[in-house]
Amino acid sequence: MIRTKGPEKSQKMIDDVTHSDPAPDASPERISRSERLLNAIAPFARVVVVSHVNPDPDSLASMLGIKALVETRQPGKPVLLTLDGMIARAENRAMAELIPVPLVPVDRVTIDRDTAVVMVDTQPYTGRRQSEAAMPQVIIDHHETGGELGDARFTDIRIHMGATSTMVTGYLMEQRVVVPPALATALLYGIESETSGYPREAGSLDDGALIWLYPRADKDLLAQIRNPRLPQSHFATFQTALVNAFIYQDLIVTWCGTVSQPDIIAEIADFFIRFEKVSWVLAVGSFEGWMKLSLRAGILGGQAGIVLHKVVENLERGGNAGGHDRRAGGAIPLSGKPGESTDDLLKAIRGSLLHELNIDEQQGHRILKPCPTIAAP
Repeated sequence: MIRTKGPEKSQKMIDDVTHSDPAPDASPERISRSERLLNAIAPFARVVVVSHVNPDPDSLASMLGIKALVETRQPGKPVLLTLDGMIARAENRAMAELIPVPLVPVDRVTIDRDTAVVMVDTQPYTGRRQSEAAMPQVIIDHHETGGELGDARFTDIRIHMGATSTMVTGYLMEQRVVVPPALATALLYGIESETSGYPREAGSLDDGALIWLYPRADKDLLAQIRNPRLPQSHFATFQTALVNAFIYQDLIVTWCGTVSQPDIIAEIADFFIRFEKVSWVLAVGSFEGWMKLSLRAGILGGQAGIVLHKVVENLERGGNAGGHDRRAGGAIPLSGKPGESTDDLLKAIRGSLLHELNIDEQQGHRILKPCPTIAAP
């Protein structure tokens, strides 16, 4: 439920998201962001929208919103939405299938001089894409982990925003683009998925976008996306994580095993951060030759992205990491150090994090005792 303290606050939030269109003779400084974005791609014959590997709801919704913006304000210009990696989490698959989000594998798309590349929800050279072959003309993101912006024609990096979908919603409002129920649902869920949990990483602009989108969204479609059916492997991974979870003061470190899809590691981190005795959670799992990491902080000012970046950097095994104040992700190649076993790498990761958080390793213990089993009832 979205609550406000009255119509005045709701209207202020909505006004904060959008900007008035400038007069024809307005100075460049007063041209709206959406107008500058459109000007940046105007000389190109087509647009290709890219995002980070294994896109989440925020990136999927942002891509879809950019497509609607370009098709409305520059009609006839082809817009391709791309997929880097896989759509792994059940909610994300449901969103892509039910909205639907038309995606083309990024390695099948040809980028030429007539193509404008629009990058959303990430930045170049942050380790969140499989290839950096094509530098974007437009970069739109809300992450704290800065990349190499190069000679981009338009950049909109706002780390105080809770979601890139909020920024794209603002563009659509500025340009008075009609937002149909499916697109409104996608953008709403994109913002919701980024700003859920407590403490919230959201501001008045995110709330204003939610208020504007909610009456336009398809509530039944939203409920389907929020509540997908789950495979047996989902529960098996949770079992592994519960059995292999250790607590060190106010930190939980859990081993998820070899996983069938990487996003479940983040789900497990989200699950454990609700434990009443902890402020930090690190979930670790193996996927296709990489050790995947997901860090959560249950406190504001935790700087999870910076902490995890230091953890990975200190190991000197390659890899990458970054994120937000309360949420971060990373990956380390399992082949980073000759002769090193998975157990050795896991111990090194745990030791590096304990060092960063000034926690004594000797204080660790399992959070659960062995559970008795019963015969089938």
